[in-house]
Amino acid sequence: MTFLELGVSKDLNKGLSALGINTPTKIQEQAIPVLINNQIDFIGQAQTGTGKTAAFGVPLLSHIDPAKKEVQALILAPTRELGQQIAKQLFKFTKYTEKIFTESVYGGEKIEKQISRLNRPTHIVVATPGRLIDLIERKAVDISKIKTIVMDEADEMLSMGFKKDLTTILSKTKGYRNIWLFSATMPSSLNEIINTYVSREAIRVTIDRNDAVNKLIDHHFVIGDDVNKLDTLTYFLKSQKNGRGIIFTKTKVAARTLSKQLIAKNYEVGLLEGEMTQKERDKVMRAFKKKDLQLLVSTDVAARGIDVANLAFVVHYQLPDQIEYYTHRSGRTARAGKTGVSLALIVKQELSIIRDLEKQLGIRFSQIR
Repeated sequence: MTFLELGVSKDLNKGLSALGINTPTKIQEQAIPVLINNQIDFIGQAQTGTGKTAAFGVPLLSHIDPAKKEVQALILAPTRELGQQIAKQLFKFTKYTEKIFTESVYGGEKIEKQISRLNRPTHIVVATPGRLIDLIERKAVDISKIKTIVMDEADEMLSMGFKKDLTTILSKTKGYRNIWLFSATMPSSLNEIINTYVSREAIRVTIDRNDAVNKLIDHHFVIGDDVNKLDTLTYFLKSQKNGRGIIFTKTKVAARTLSKQLIAKNYEVGLLEGEMTQKERDKVMRAFKKKDLQLLVSTDVAARGIDVANLAFVVHYQLPDQIEYYTHRSGRTARAGKTGVSLALIVKQELSIIRDLEKQLGIRFSQIR
């Protein structure tokens, strides 16, 4: 199907085409026509990297009245990076439409700056929950007239401790408004919010794990000892020449150690882990996006919201604990129709995990010897 066939306007479709987004993903196919044509609550379960921003962003923009100088929609996201990414995408989608103004607000930046920006005409606010509460308490943003609340990466917002903030925000929205909730998983704590705030008539869409995995990714694994992992990794990196990628570890200690080891071998490496300040994270991400760094070493939580184009590979230096995290990680490469490599460095005892990933995700790994 095409986006026009899904009911997307010609101007929005033109904006998508300019970004190279021409063929809808599974979640876009199932969400866009429902959300464009109905005033309804919606629950979409799909993995990271499956095109969720366009799945909710295009219908949301379709409902905005540019003539009304008021906040008409609210998007909640767990991290500053994801919030900024969503706001940038919405801006790009509207390249050929009437001006629709989106403002991104988050912790880690002076609140006075954000209050100043919110004084300008704003149709959509993208916010992290904690900062939005601060702005509401200062009466710097009025969400009483919003028609739609989008909760993106809802499971991650709960795991980061935002449950109280979310319930406060949802209870403060007066009158008739729709909730569009998007999440990779549905933990019991999320079901509590759904049962309290989301209509029982909400449409639910679940994208099968097999459909969520990008078919343009080549999945490989190498079996070896832990002591040889660094040598295996550097051998792989030499084969990639100028290719850029992300190397994932399970713990922040492992991430710190590995980044130091790679720097000692003269690789241009940035580190992302959960205890870094926002200023430190921003500095690393700026350098990586400017291509001053070839590699990022990151934990799973620290990588939330990262969106960098043209990554050639992802390396799983340590396999993740959850199957969803493998999809999150590998989905960082092979975007916008390009191919990519996902390499897992494992010990012999972890071969069963590789076989389980193949079975659960409908993918095939090839062994590099």
